[in-house]
Amino acid sequence: MAVDRLLPTDEARDLIQLTRDVADKVLTPIVDEHEKAETYPEGVFATLGEAGLLSLPYPEEWGGGAQPYEVYLQVLEEIAARWASVAVAVSVHSLACHPLMAFGTDEQKQQWLPEMLGGNTVGAYSLSEPQAGSDAAALTCKATATDGGYIVNGAKAWITHGGIADFYNLFARTGEGSKGISCFLVPKGTEGLTFGKPEEKMGLHAVPTTSAHYDDAFVPAERRIGAEGQGLQIAFSALDSGRLGIAAVAVGLAQAALDEAVAYAQERTAFGKKIIDHQGLGFLLADMAAAVDSARATYIDAARRRDAGLPYSRNASVAKLVATDAAMKVTTDAVQVLGGYGYTRDFRVERYMREAKITQIFEGTNQIQRLVISRTLAAN
Repeated sequence: MAVDRLLPTDEARDLIQLTRDVADKVLTPIVDEHEKAETYPEGVFATLGEAGLLSLPYPEEWGGGAQPYEVYLQVLEEIAARWASVAVAVSVHSLACHPLMAFGTDEQKQQWLPEMLGGNTVGAYSLSEPQAGSDAAALTCKATATDGGYIVNGAKAWITHGGIADFYNLFARTGEGSKGISCFLVPKGTEGLTFGKPEEKMGLHAVPTTSAHYDDAFVPAERRIGAEGQGLQIAFSALDSGRLGIAAVAVGLAQAALDEAVAYAQERTAFGKKIIDHQGLGFLLADMAAAVDSARATYIDAARRRDAGLPYSRNASVAKLVATDAAMKVTTDAVQVLGGYGYTRDFRVERYMREAKITQIFEGTNQIQRLVISRTLAAN
């Protein structure tokens, strides 16, 4: 069911319609095949790039779509409602472009940003490590200064699009403590950079998640983004936006599960009437709809604050927490609505349930979101 969206401009409404058309034509026909076979959808991201859907929240002067975050996130939700793996990768690409856009020099932007935003390349984000996930200050991957650049050694983990992406935002240690992390823009094919085999995940099977290994990899000094020691500031500023992206993806997943559940409940009969007309099930569907609508409103509110230049870090954590918890509950309830059929792979709701779980974990677990929110309350 297409969501009636309250959008700020006719251009935004046209963009949503374009997204729906592209997603229904390009994504919907092949999503089940690739998710079941765990195969990468070659050409899909190039198609999204050609449609201008990979660079929406960035300025036109650098090749972006100049769209408010409020609109970009609703585009992301539409993609997620068809294919969560692809939507997550689109969100990560936007996240990977943020450090250069926000902290790069004019020379760096002119050199790399148009290509990054032009739709022909996709980016990845390399913050987490095997022993440093939510505790980013505990990173051990090290970049040692040398003539003309840095020698990088160490491992990174949980990289969406690992081994396939065209560029990687690497956060590596250049000094001691939390102020000893720096950010680098590493191109694919860098000598000494290799990737592990794709993780065997519960969901999001079509886009690989891998580890990365740096073995005396040389990164030129011109590819350091921001000042030495500014890495965590850069990482955390990007993560606020990334959390909103995951919130939108979660709402897309939840909307898709709700739609499947409603369609089934309108077709299946029991005791002489459609099961949607039984109050017990009707109320369950009503609660699912309320959760989806509430989660959407929460991420849109946070995005509007971002667009207005207001502080939104707490709101981003709230949106990520509310939307992803809602997605887990709604997808679980969708399986319940379909009963035994919902537990089989003949219906998409079992996949939606598996995919929803990871949204509560990445871009900061929901326990971390609660910590962020509680700290803002304590600071008042």
